[in-house]
Formats: sequence, C-alpha cells, structure tokens
Amino acid sequence: MIETRVQGSVESGFEPVQQAFAANFELHADKGAACCVYAGGRKVVDLWGGTYAPGTLQMVMSSSKGVVALAAHLLAQEGRLDLDAPVTRYWPEFGAEGKQEMPVRWLFSHRAGLPAVDRPLNVEDVYAWTPVVEALAAQRPVWEPNSGHGYHVGTYGWLAGEVIRRVTGGSVGEFVAERISRPLGLELWIGLPASEEPRVAPMIPTPPPPPGAPVDVFTARMLDPTTLLHRAFVNPAIAPPMYNERAFHAAEIPAANGVTNARSLARMYAACIGEVDGVRLLSPATLAEATRVQSAGEDLVLGYETRYATGFQLSFPFRPMAGEGSFGHYGMGGSVGFAHPGRGIAFAYVMDQMLPSGGVDPRTRSLVEALLSCL
Repeated sequence: MIETRVQGSVESGFEPVQQAFAANFELHADKGAACCVYAGGRKVVDLWGGTYAPGTLQMVMSSSKGVVALAAHLLAQEGRLDLDAPVTRYWPEFGAEGKQEMPVRWLFSHRAGLPAVDRPLNVEDVYAWTPVVEALAAQRPVWEPNSGHGYHVGTYGWLAGEVIRRVTGGSVGEFVAERISRPLGLELWIGLPASEEPRVAPMIPTPPPPPGAPVDVFTARMLDPTTLLHRAFVNPAIAPPMYNERAFHAAEIPAANGVTNARSLARMYAACIGEVDGVRLLSPATLAEATRVQSAGEDLVLGYETRYATGFQLSFPFRPMAGEGSFGHYGMGGSVGFAHPGRGIAFAYVMDQMLPSGGVDPRTRSLVEALLSCL
C-alpha cells in the first residue's frame, strides 16, 4: 500500500525505501520529490510524491556534472578523447598563461585552478557560451595546477563542455541527447527544449536557518567575498534568481542546469555498471578507470574534505552516497544520482525544495540507509 502523498511502485523487499520516502515529507519538509532505484539492472523502486506529478521534471544542479563526466568517458572509450593529453590538443587557445601542458583530466578532477575568472561576465555571457570559454582560455590559474584541488562550481561545465565540443563538433547537450538519452529512452537534457518547459517544477530556495542557528559552512563561504567559493558564484554568475527562468533552462550550462527526473538519472547510472534493456554505456575497463581517485583531501574552494574521480564525485563525509565504492554526483540543494558497482545498485533522488549544502542531506541519508537495509 503506497501512502496517500506518495505514488509509484516498489518491488517486494524494498518497502523500507518507500517508508523513508514518505517520511521525508513529514520529517524533512519535502514539497515535491521523486526517488528511483535499480538493482541488478532492474528497476525496483519508482516513487514520486507531494506536489510532483508522474511526468514532473526537475533541474538537478550539479548532479549534471556526472552526466558530463559520463559523456567524456564515452569519448575516451571510443578513442576520440585522451584524458591525459594536453587540453591544447583539442582547444589550442587554452594554452595562454602557462596552461599549454595541462592535461584534460585536471579539468575534470578539479585540479586546474580555474574555479572563477577575472574577466567580468554577465548573464548574457553565461547563456551565450563563447564569452565564458574565451575568458577561461585566457585566465591565469588561481593556484598552481595539480598542486591541490578545489571544486569548479560552474566553470567545470564550460571547461569540460568545450573539450567535448571540440572533439565532437557539437555541443555537450547534443552529445548527451544522442549518446546517453536516446539509447536509454531518458528524459534528460542539458539545454531544455521549449516543449518540455511546462513540466519543470520550480526550485524552492533553501530556508533560512532558525534564529540563533549557525549558517552551514557552504553558505557561509559562499556569502564571504574573500573566498574562492564566493568568486565562483559571482563570476561567471550562476545565481538563485536565474534558476527558474526559461532562459537558464534553455541554455547549456553543463555544470548546473541538467533537467531530468529520478527515473532517468537512476537508469543512466544503472547502464554505467551493467546492461539495462540491452544497453551498457561503459565497459568494465572504462568504468574502473573512470572511478579511480584523482583528488582527495581538503578542498581549496569548499574548505572541507572532498573526493573526486575524473568528473564523478566519490564518497566523502558530506556526500556519502552508499559508502566506499560509490560514484556519481550530488547537486546543490539535495539531488543526487549515483551507482555502486559492488552492490549492483543505482540510485537517484530529485526534489524542488532545496536544503543547505554544507552537510549530509537528511532526506537522501535516510533513503540510502533504507535501501542498504534491503540488500
């Protein structure tokens, strides 16, 4: 029996996930949300609730980065992209300010020292693509590349996306549509068609902390103009007032504006670790290489411990997924998609109500704990 506020289906044995999902509306102020789980290549949980309808779509913020990472690994698997070659092999203009030998992999593992740019960029520049990539090509790194790592909040998408564009001759959104979404029948876009806009649930901003409560570490750094995290959000500008605008959804902002649902995000990750209806995206060898640790320890931008493979997040304290062996990506506010090859699972959760990013989201923590209890 599915609770009144929750619709969908769960296979026998996965009822604890349904119970945790329903509890999130009561305990953690979820408004609209969806959760999907694949196990052994088969969909075993498919739930939505609250204000969500069966066809609701959601912008998933930085969960988009995992989609971009997958696109790059597909190109590497085909021999079209060498992640250890200099970026300038594909994007010659990038070599300015001593960057001529920087390998592509550093762009994906947050080691490039390019989390923000000095050249002023406005919203129109963000939507236009070319002004941002030109500014990044001309930018001097803000730390010695590969001397440490720091989360490239927005620039990841343009850096990675421009390499993909130079290799394929098309945009990253076009490549995702052709090589990831179409073969798997996903509702997943970077650059949303106008026809799909009415289905998108608006993002609801993170509520302010209760009186006297401290601001979470992510928000505190984002508001502090002396930090790299603040600079990363200010220039190029990716700010909350933009999140619900049609122009933001229509543009290609690969670090932040992927639009999808839990069903599609989980299916994508399931096809990374095994076959789903005859489709497998990554070979075992590519998967092993794609999930190898590249960056770990204190993050120069976020100020707390993070861990990355080439493009994918790995498990770390604030982003635990299903523990060691998981790979995927969280999005600011609470969304996440990931897989755990050893456990044979793929998981996704999307929502409209954002919660603070400087800690473990209680909604996904309870859902993943419930899932692990079922295995």
